[in-house]
Amino acid sequence: MAITASEVKELRDRTGAGMMECKKALEEAQGNLEAAIDILRAKGAAKAAKRAGKETREGAVGSYVHMGGKIGVLVEVNCETDFVARTEDFQQLVRDIAMHIAAANPLAVTAEGIPQEIVERERAIYEEQVKNEGKPENIRAKIVEGKLKRFFQENALVDQVFVKDPNHKQTVGERITEVSAKTGERIVVRRFTRYALGE
Repeated sequence: MAITASEVKELRDRTGAGMMECKKALEEAQGNLEAAIDILRAKGAAKAAKRAGKETREGAVGSYVHMGGKIGVLVEVNCETDFVARTEDFQQLVRDIAMHIAAANPLAVTAEGIPQEIVERERAIYEEQVKNEGKPENIRAKIVEGKLKRFFQENALVDQVFVKDPNHKQTVGERITEVSAKTGERIVVRRFTRYALGE
């Protein structure tokens, strides 16, 4: 099927990918825009994964203050070069992540970063809940693991649903991968601090 220039332009506007990449993705998806976006995101994720071993010593510290000074966030986001650190895409990502942290209050950057005592406390609560619900012994562990997985999705920054995604599907990690694919560099959130008045 023939792919029109306007279709390529729309895909390019939505993903930031190159013209030829957009055309190929649309051809592969037989003109389906959403499927083409998924194809580009998957390719971007593969490119970003290849860069996983790269050093990230550049970047920026972003800040966000919310509710008239009641919540404040500082976040360090790293990339490979100063050139990318100065781009509008990277700077916007840093601002968006700081705003997301203010709104979603994650416990850590990744699930592995959540303190073990918090994880063990949650596990004990879930085990007690499952026992009180009278679930059969042989499936209790699986139910507890499912609840813990949901806990990590809700409390680890990169696994949380990105607050600025209008469809409420994209995670913060996927958003980072998207910008990483666009800039061609590895991007990582190094650390963050969230202050709430009176806490």
